[in-house]
Amino acid sequence: MSALKRFLIGQPLKSAELGEQKLNKTKALAILSSDALSSVAYGPEQILIVLVTISTVALWYSVPIGVGVLILLLALILSYRQIIFAYPHGGGAYVVSKENLGVNAGLLAGGSLLVDYILTVAVSISAGTDAITSAFPQLHPYNVDIACLLVVAITILNLRGITESASILAYPVYLFILALFILIGVGLYKGMTGAVSPETHATLGTPVAGITLFLLLKAFASGSSALTGVEAISNAIPNFKDPGPNNASKTLAAMGLLLAILFAGIVYLAYAYGIAPKTQETVVSQIASQTFGRNYMYYFIQGTTAMILVLAANTGYSAFPLLAVNLARDKYIARMFTIRGDRLGYSNGIIFLAIMSIILIIAFKGKTEHLIPLYAVGVFIPFTLAQTGMLVKWIREKPKGWIVKLTVNLIGALISFTVMLIFFITKLGQVWPVFIFLPLIVYTFHKIKKHYEAVGEQLRITTCEPAIPIEGNVMIVPVAGITHVVENSMNYAKSLSPDQIIAVYVAFDRDTEKQFQEKWEEWQPDVRLVTLHSHYRSIIQPLTKFIDTVEHKAKESNFRVTVLIPQFIPKKNWQHILHNQSSLLIRAFLLYRKDLIVTTVPYHLKK
Repeated sequence: MSALKRFLIGQPLKSAELGEQKLNKTKALAILSSDALSSVAYGPEQILIVLVTISTVALWYSVPIGVGVLILLLALILSYRQIIFAYPHGGGAYVVSKENLGVNAGLLAGGSLLVDYILTVAVSISAGTDAITSAFPQLHPYNVDIACLLVVAITILNLRGITESASILAYPVYLFILALFILIGVGLYKGMTGAVSPETHATLGTPVAGITLFLLLKAFASGSSALTGVEAISNAIPNFKDPGPNNASKTLAAMGLLLAILFAGIVYLAYAYGIAPKTQETVVSQIASQTFGRNYMYYFIQGTTAMILVLAANTGYSAFPLLAVNLARDKYIARMFTIRGDRLGYSNGIIFLAIMSIILIIAFKGKTEHLIPLYAVGVFIPFTLAQTGMLVKWIREKPKGWIVKLTVNLIGALISFTVMLIFFITKLGQVWPVFIFLPLIVYTFHKIKKHYEAVGEQLRITTCEPAIPIEGNVMIVPVAGITHVVENSMNYAKSLSPDQIIAVYVAFDRDTEKQFQEKWEEWQPDVRLVTLHSHYRSIIQPLTKFIDTVEHKAKESNFRVTVLIPQFIPKKNWQHILHNQSSLLIRAFLLYRKDLIVTTVPYHLKK
């Protein structure tokens, strides 16, 4: 297992090498912007899916709706730029909301973002799989299997370290940007030269029967899913090379510009070509097919789109562990999320994210459209809380130029709140689980915090509670025969000078039991032997029952019970499990018992 781990993840890095794991702007743009940039592959499509329910004539509304999404993007970019400089240590919406709006607001933002990053991975991988199966329809039955394999691959890549994963993943991201620039450029050129017939689409302003404000707002909310991932850079400032806030703000600006160009281009080309969404083919696939035909350029665009959609998951892998670290440091989630792995990444957060994403993909059968509403609403809750928190900060502190800063965040807060309301009103049937799982998450955060505080209070040596006196020590040694392994364990037990050593032998028949007792009395007459007869050939059940009895009696006398399990270690580690099944089982059954010390006594073979 160790050799496999080294092959997949690489050799451990020293703590002193942490500085080398920081990202420059080029790599950070690829890693942290992949989620936002990839959303142009499905954001415009979500607008069209809503509009086409009226008629194909209504598709022209995608243009003004797209302009509205771009205005929202500008407000968010300016707002999060201010958050980066105000909170240069990262944490984003969680830290901003907790410090300015209170603990519950912070936990609501943090919980929303944790769920959102899990959905980021699930949605991105599912969308990437859709792009692959659009190009190769024969793979449609294997959507879920392909998606799960892709999650495992990206997880392994991230466990190797953020710098190494960024070095590899930057190429597909920039290839995708290049591919879409070529697609949009050629598409616009064909439109200007008259190669695209104006009859393929309705003219802007064409009256549409049955169109309602409710439907338009629903389409706008759906298109706003293209803005998910905008906040990731503010969460991941610690991943940037110094000066972190300056590099992060420049990366955020570059991401906003690229996202605006790509989103506007795809929306316009979809309108110009009169494209309507199809179940078996994505909008980007249809645009590429009409622009280039099914030639090498089409497959280049589909290939890079599939890669960016898959790699968009990397935004979640970059931001989720850092947000989990902030919550864990405040004791709202398990402290294990603060531990760095062999490659200096927060590997527990990475693995947890992967497991939850795979569960979601399997549960939703890889259907992206079922996940996107939850995904988007999970982003706009922290968007709104973060902007509102910044409003409170500026009003309270009143720094130089605070009026301008206040205005920027006010606009961002109002637009984010409006979009969030639109989501809840127009997509209630799809986003209602938010009203259940978010309160549950916040409640769980508080329970974990309460647990840590209770444990910390008991462990603190400044408390007045006196230490419980230990009157003596009883050592139990399970034995399976008279060997050097058992002799080694007995010698170790005696060296600790306990009040009593009890050797326990589990026999399956009476003759063996009697023979062992006779041999033991000759070999270790000074050590008490207890033989247990097992009618059903089980070692664990009679042994644990005996330990329960001893432990109960010892507790009455303030005695401590220790179980020493003999084991021998072969020269080759893999052979260990062949020879120590019983020892491993005993240890597994006893390891988490209260008031019981369980340890193994190793005996190393020389040959």
